[in-house]
Amino acid sequence: MVPVRLLTFSTLFPHAARPNHGIFVENRLRHLLASQQVTSTVLAPVPWFPSRSTRFGDWALNAGAPAAETRHGIAILHPRYPVLPKVGMSVAPWLLYRAMVPQIARLLAEGHRFDAIDAHYVYPDGVAAVWLGRRFGLPVVMTARGTDVNLIPHYRVPRRLIQGAIRDASALIAVSAALKQALVALGAPPEKVTVLRNGVETDLFRPPADRAAARAALGLKGPTLISVGGLIERKGHHRTIEAMRQLPGFGLVIAGEGPERDRLSALIAAHGLGDRVRLLGPRPHRDLPTLYGAADASVLASSREGWANVLLESMACGTPVVASDIWGNPEVVRAPAAGVIYQPNTPDGIAAGVRRLFAAMPDRASTRAYAEPFSWDETTQGQLGLFRRVINAENARPTVKAPSQSAPSPR
Repeated sequence: MVPVRLLTFSTLFPHAARPNHGIFVENRLRHLLASQQVTSTVLAPVPWFPSRSTRFGDWALNAGAPAAETRHGIAILHPRYPVLPKVGMSVAPWLLYRAMVPQIARLLAEGHRFDAIDAHYVYPDGVAAVWLGRRFGLPVVMTARGTDVNLIPHYRVPRRLIQGAIRDASALIAVSAALKQALVALGAPPEKVTVLRNGVETDLFRPPADRAAARAALGLKGPTLISVGGLIERKGHHRTIEAMRQLPGFGLVIAGEGPERDRLSALIAAHGLGDRVRLLGPRPHRDLPTLYGAADASVLASSREGWANVLLESMACGTPVVASDIWGNPEVVRAPAAGVIYQPNTPDGIAAGVRRLFAAMPDRASTRAYAEPFSWDETTQGQLGLFRRVINAENARPTVKAPSQSAPSPR
C-alpha cells in the first residue's frame, strides 16, 4: 500500500529550547509514523523574537528554537512567523498563513509532495492551514484540542474565522466527545467530526521498579500529591495550593514552569506551606514516570482541557487521580480504579476530592490495569482510515477547482 504523504502543521510542537511544548502532537505523530503507512514533513512554525535573554520568558525560548532539527527520527522545520502580542489575535491566522506560503512553495520546488495537511489546533493553526490547503490544492484534516474551541470562539473575529475553517476543512478530529459537541455547536456537521482520543505510552509510563527509592530520591515521607503542568492560571495550581491548608499531613510537589511561578511561590509562603509544598520546576518528559510513581495521587485542577494527557500518564504509573469536573476529564476517569472527579473546582472541592480518594484508595496495580487499554493503537488506526478516506474522496472529485491565491481578510 502506498504510504500517505502528510504535511503536519502546528505551532504546538516541541523544539530543542521547549522540549515539552505540544509534546502530545509529537507523540501522536510518532505512533502514526510507526505504522509505516504514513510519511510526514513537519512544519512547526515558531514566533519570531529578536532576543534570547531569559528576562523575556517564553519569547526568549522561541528565539532559541533551531531552524531545523530531528527528534525521534522525525525531521522538523521551525520557520519563523510574526506575532503581535496581546493585540494580534484577530490577524494571527493571516500572519501565519502569509509567512508559511513561501515555506511550502519551497518544499514543493524541492520535490516534496503531499496528499493532505494534518493540522493541529484550530486557531490560528487550523484556520491558516485551511487557507494554505486552498492555495496549494490540498485537503486539510484539522484536530481540535481544547482552548481552540472552548475559549477562543468567544471572541467575535476568531469565531467567524474558526467557523469558516470548520466549513472548509475536509475532516475534523476532536480528542474528546466533549470537544466534538463544541465543534458541532460551532456549525460542524456531526458526521464530519471523528473522536480520536490521545493515548498513553505504557512502555514509558509505568510503575517504578523501586518505588521506595523513587520516593527517597524526592525526599517524600508522607502521603504526597503531585500536579504536573505549565504554571499558568488555567491549570489551577493556585487552587491546589490553597487546598493544602485543609489537608494537614499531606505534601504536594508541582512539576512545571511558566509565568505564574512567582505568584505560586508567594502563595506558598503566605500560607506557611513551604515545608509541605514544593515547585520542582520543569522536568523532561522522560523523568515524569518516576515523579508520578513516587506520588500517592495526582491532582488536576484545570479550568479547561480537551483531553488531559497527564491523567492517563499518572494512571499508567499506578497513581490514581483527583480531577476537576470539566470537559474531557469524566471521559478519562470512569471507574474507581482511575480516581475521582471532584466538584466544585475550588480549594474546598479539591480537598474533599482528595479525602474521598484516600478513604477508598484503589490498588496501584488496578490503576495501572485501568490505563493499559488506552494505548495509541486505536487512535493510529482511526487516523489511517480517516486520512485515506479524505484523500480518496479528493482524488475522486470530477473537477479540481483552481487554488485561490490569497487568504480571506481577517476583518
